[in-house]
Amino acid sequence: METGESNSSNQRCEVSKDSSWYSQFRNVSNPWLARYVYALIFLVANLLAWAARDELSSLTALTQLKGVKGCKVGKDCLGADGVLRVSMGCFLFYMIMFWSTAGTSKLKEGRDEWHSGWWLVKTVLLILVTIFPFLLPSELIELYGEIAHFGAGVFLLIQLISIISFINWLTDCFGSEKYAERCQIQVMLFATVSYFICLVGIILMYLWYAPLPSCLLNIFFITWTLVLLQLMTSVSLHPKVNAGILSPGLMGLYVVFLCWCAIRSEPAGADCIRKSESESKTDWQSIISFVVAILALVVATFSTGIDSKCFQFRKSDPPAEDDVPYGYGFFHFVFATGAMYFAMLLIGWNSHHSMKKWTIDIGWTSAWVRIVNEWLAVCVYLWMLVAPIVWKNRHGDST
Repeated sequence: METGESNSSNQRCEVSKDSSWYSQFRNVSNPWLARYVYALIFLVANLLAWAARDELSSLTALTQLKGVKGCKVGKDCLGADGVLRVSMGCFLFYMIMFWSTAGTSKLKEGRDEWHSGWWLVKTVLLILVTIFPFLLPSELIELYGEIAHFGAGVFLLIQLISIISFINWLTDCFGSEKYAERCQIQVMLFATVSYFICLVGIILMYLWYAPLPSCLLNIFFITWTLVLLQLMTSVSLHPKVNAGILSPGLMGLYVVFLCWCAIRSEPAGADCIRKSESESKTDWQSIISFVVAILALVVATFSTGIDSKCFQFRKSDPPAEDDVPYGYGFFHFVFATGAMYFAMLLIGWNSHHSMKKWTIDIGWTSAWVRIVNEWLAVCVYLWMLVAPIVWKNRHGDST
């Protein structure tokens, strides 16, 4: 009898012990915890790439490495070279995870356990793939840098579609029968605040970044953003579309933010940039901005990686209890392209471009990438508004 009671007590202790988050993490039973570990690895890779650019590039010992000896331009080349090598190691790690977890659909199968566990093995793997690029010749690193331009573009496109899908989902949620009547005031309030912030942002950009009539490029960027905001609103409120006023207001916030990022990416020294932003010294505001930018990149990559449903073009059946909570393969693929993207931010999309310490995404190439991303965002959003109408008309004509 005592033996049975002790066994029962031991079982209760084991259940209580296994219910902790650490036990779930250790026993490969919670993929939701695993995603935070992958995000932490990505953050460490970002910080290591920054260190390779701003700190380690001054160490002469690095120039003796086999792969780095091909750097002929000096310190700037060495810094960009180090960023690309760290990025390549991070990219290889997440691509290995992508190849080994793509197509996982059920919990408790081998690939699910590999995704959520085996951390000692993956730690060794991460160390190996981080060291490996530093042994490669500079020619291969330059080739990776060219490929990284494309990979970073893929990341921006995935992020763009994810953001627009979230905005449309939010609009549909407020417009559903369940919330349509009781959320009218909230929708109008959110839309009004969104448009107010957009207009204030545009006015401030005129004051800060277009103080002179000769700032034609910045005036064009800001004015065209205002035109795009009006275009999105007009199309959304068209009787055939009838998508409401909240959706274009939220998209307006996004495109104004992209325009602001593009103008801030312009290199220092131009007459159209405020003097306080073109000073040569590094102050605490620059450091805070850099840290916030790195954290924002990690959060954006993380949130996009778990949003694989926005790329499902056909409605799927309700998930079963043993289905994986998110697409593992897509999750790792987003982080792999994100590794290329943070490399482009740290080197200004140009491996031969000199970057000031504590700066990120500075240079004319960076500015134009942001502007093109803004215009592409508007095109994708407008297409998502009119596509159902076009498809319906074509389908009606064919029948």
